[in-house]
Amino acid sequence: MLSRTAENLFWLSRYVERAENMARLLEMGYRMALMPAAGDGNRSEWRSVLSAAGCAEGFDSDNTELSQATVSDYLIFNRDNPSSILNCFEYARANARAMRTAITQEMWEALNGALMELRKTSMRNLAKTNLPGFIDWVKSQGALFRGATDSTILRNDGFDFIRLGTFLERADNTARLLDVKYYVLLPETSMVGDGVDNYQWTTVLRAASSMRAFHWVYRDDYSPWRIAHFLILNPFSPRSLAHCMENITTHLERLARQYGQRQAVHSLAVDTYSILNHGDMDEIFSHGLHEFLSDCLQRYRALSEAIAETYYFGGQ
Repeated sequence: MLSRTAENLFWLSRYVERAENMARLLEMGYRMALMPAAGDGNRSEWRSVLSAAGCAEGFDSDNTELSQATVSDYLIFNRDNPSSILNCFEYARANARAMRTAITQEMWEALNGALMELRKTSMRNLAKTNLPGFIDWVKSQGALFRGATDSTILRNDGFDFIRLGTFLERADNTARLLDVKYYVLLPETSMVGDGVDNYQWTTVLRAASSMRAFHWVYRDDYSPWRIAHFLILNPFSPRSLAHCMENITTHLERLARQYGQRQAVHSLAVDTYSILNHGDMDEIFSHGLHEFLSDCLQRYRALSEAIAETYYFGGQ
């Protein structure tokens, strides 16, 4: 496979996953803002979302007042925000068009249909008047694209690059969802363990679409320790860091067998997976959840750069 094609497939899936992940971050901010909060009130929830999304600096440069409406518009439609949902779908479609013959008709129609709908004025109105409805729509478009991919594309190296992009972006997002909780708690550590704190932890689960799956494993024990374990170390949780890294190592190993060579990126992925596979929540909380998640985000950036270097991506 040409390196340019591999790069486009990798980033195509990353952008679709990122659009959905931005919607999940918005869902967290929306649900948390419904509860009474200390300090700056619901302004802290939206500041937390911007910080976890890595968009706080860009938002502040516009000198816009912080509110649900302005943050939502920045994360959904702002053309100057490279991670806005609209830009993510635009970039994904551009990648798909660049290697149109490497994807199936069903994948193209799912992606193209989502972008055409998103460009309509009615979608901007929906985001303003019914943010939860809009968030559900974005998540459904991501699911539609993944379903079209899983059911139609050949299981060759192209599929491996698509999967690498999906799980690398998903791991990054799960870490950021958990980090929103850190940013919310930061001003008022006295809130730890009270009703608002417990509600915020369950909001993390809801944003990750993991409430039912969590209940199957831990029943009604919605303690921070259990929720963090489910989203970080539990290999059966579809959005956990451990599950994502297991899939990343699997698809890198498939590429190593197909191309007949292993390189530094494979060892880096195995080392990261080993940390999660042998991780202990007591040690993670003792060391600091935010510090642990920050280290994970750095490892994901290093993995992305190593994949690009190994397979000769030009960079996007």
